[in-house]
Amino acid sequence: MQFLLKLSRLIDRVNQRIGRWVAWAILAAVIVSAGNAIARKFFGSGSNAWLELQWYLFGAIFLLSSGYTLLNNGHVRVDVLATKLTRRTQVGIEVFGTLFFLLPAAVLIMVLGWPMFWESFTSQEVSSNSGGLIRWPAKLLVPIGFCLLIAAALSHLVKCIAFLRGQGPDPVPGHAATSAEEQLAAELRARAEAETAKVARTPLTDKGERS
Repeated sequence: MQFLLKLSRLIDRVNQRIGRWVAWAILAAVIVSAGNAIARKFFGSGSNAWLELQWYLFGAIFLLSSGYTLLNNGHVRVDVLATKLTRRTQVGIEVFGTLFFLLPAAVLIMVLGWPMFWESFTSQEVSSNSGGLIRWPAKLLVPIGFCLLIAAALSHLVKCIAFLRGQGPDPVPGHAATSAEEQLAAELRARAEAETAKVARTPLTDKGERS
């Protein structure tokens, strides 16, 4: 188990680093998108190559950061029933879902993605749009992205099993802490209460000024 935990930490470091690199693609996508919009609106010109580069960047953001997102518990969860169960039961559900839903689906997409990329690469497929880009880099993102997701899922699985065996911490980062949504709700509630209190005090202040 200790070897698997070391491997899990290695996988996590790789996904963390890739996630930080991919974050710069968000800035690049914004710049390219804004440049395309400005060129078309004010100069009446545009480029299919730059437009497709924008699509490629969006694809890279979502696919290459999938493992990073799983590592940081950023995927959407519907835990209406699971939250009422014990933590060990919740982690057991994580193991079941990872083994029978996440991993099979991710492996299938990755396996099907490699031939799609290879065919595009060997034929040097080019976009059908005038001035478009070559297609194989975009198709390569699919198997690589799901490969990173599979690695992150295996890492998560190891951490879940270690937790159930009493050999590791809670596998979900920040589980015991307040979530971002709960923090935002508490902040909005505090602001509303402060505004209500301010409004309640206003008539008394006006009355004091008139007297």
